[in-house]
Amino acid sequence: MKLTFLGADHEVTGSMHLLEACGKTILVDCGMEQGQDVYENAPMPVKYSDVDYILLTHAHIDHAGMIPYAYKFGFHGEVICTDATKDLSNIMLRDSAHIQMSDAEQKNRKGQRAGKPAVVPIYDLNDAAGVLEHFRGVGYGERVELADGLSIRFIDAGHLLGSASIEIFIREGDVQKKIVFSGDIGNDDKPLIRNPEYIREADYVVMESTYGNRLHGDVYDHVSDLARIIQETLDRRGNVVLPAFAVGRTQELLYLIRHIKQDGLVKGHDGFPVYVDSPLAVEATAVFHENLKDCFDEETRALVEQGINPITFPNLHLSVTADESKAINFDMEPKVIISAAGMCDAGRIRHHLKHNLWRSECSVVFAGYQAVGTLGRVLLDGEDTVKLFGEEIKVRAHIEMMKDMSSHADQAGLLNWIDHFSPRPARIFLTHGTDESMPVLAELIQERVGRAAEAPYSGSSFDLATNAWIRLEAPIPLRGAPEPKTKGKKEKRRKDSAYDSLLAAYEKLRVAVEANKSGTNKDLAAFTSQLENLYTKWT
Repeated sequence: MKLTFLGADHEVTGSMHLLEACGKTILVDCGMEQGQDVYENAPMPVKYSDVDYILLTHAHIDHAGMIPYAYKFGFHGEVICTDATKDLSNIMLRDSAHIQMSDAEQKNRKGQRAGKPAVVPIYDLNDAAGVLEHFRGVGYGERVELADGLSIRFIDAGHLLGSASIEIFIREGDVQKKIVFSGDIGNDDKPLIRNPEYIREADYVVMESTYGNRLHGDVYDHVSDLARIIQETLDRRGNVVLPAFAVGRTQELLYLIRHIKQDGLVKGHDGFPVYVDSPLAVEATAVFHENLKDCFDEETRALVEQGINPITFPNLHLSVTADESKAINFDMEPKVIISAAGMCDAGRIRHHLKHNLWRSECSVVFAGYQAVGTLGRVLLDGEDTVKLFGEEIKVRAHIEMMKDMSSHADQAGLLNWIDHFSPRPARIFLTHGTDESMPVLAELIQERVGRAAEAPYSGSSFDLATNAWIRLEAPIPLRGAPEPKTKGKKEKRRKDSAYDSLLAAYEKLRVAVEANKSGTNKDLAAFTSQLENLYTKWT
């Protein structure tokens, strides 16, 4: 019973763990690293051809993106996931392969003129198509036997359509252990999909920590917020441009717009047109349609039972071809345009920005996190000019941000998830987080759950049978990793970090208040006096 940490250790992408038990070799996720890379990952300690199963928590590329690569280098076992994840992987892995091939082709065009050797894509469409034949979809809550003494079960994680935490039950001789991989834990009360399900028992938990040092803040009325933006923009005779991730966020926005249209929240623009301009988003929307009853929350299922499709409405246009995409910007009727990519770093959205950013009557609305260095982040930071397709574009459009649409649980959500385990796990391992988020969450878990949460580096191995480390690796910083672009925002980031620390301290204080519920009157009076003094000092 050995667990080896390979990917997303002190990083937030590239999730991968190797489990060896009951004579089987299993990968839990096989993700691609995206964005800024911080540490060197340990090499695979086994050949891909020796892997019997890949258990996939969900279809996002940072969890699934290297599965075709594993196939290319010999993996021919089963990929087991939920039915919806299987459907989404069918489009996302093909799209990823297309990107790898396009990137290689572009580099080779430039490299050939410079006399450089040809670049080979990480994998191609044949690899993606080949491994998709090995996918096996199962239902939530279904116990699946992998071998004698080894079984698994998928539990809804509430992060993305089909996303799951995975329970793994192991029995070797007289030793029985259960390990839970959280996958990405979802945010509560998201449109369409259910809230995360809670798991009650485990010996070991491998848990994500993306927002371990952050609270999302107040709950926002996204329907009213988006209705206001659409109303004001259409009144100005402008377009609303929504950069959105093709899978998940696009469908959430369609759900919100259906509400807006149904309830007549935009006045004077009856039947305003909405365009989804992304082939991947169009395919993903079809997958959402096919899984309406199996994965959606009670409110959404109630609509389906009434014969109402929750993510479609009159005057919705799905653009697939390049000609259909170009035609959107030659139609002068005010409209809503949803297009990928969500951070504006690639895709058709850049063409829509070129045609709309310079128009003061238009709005560009961000509905998701914008990473440092992306065009989306540049626009949010207030740049007045950007370059698109070699042309300087003046930013006159209204730049808006829909707050708190994250699909990840925040610090409070993560603590609530781990707090449902009773009895407490023997060990809690933190992954899928940063050097900033992990220590804060680990300290709070210690206080809330009474267990030390550990954050191993890539290459570390743990013996599940004896509850002991086999090998603990030290961090290996990535050589030549570029510093993130600051654009003069260092002071702002320092303030943001300080405020995150303040929020973490606030969470600790809340925990302390709850812990003293049964305290003596004298102790509670003293605690109250201290809190009132703090309030008086800082307000």
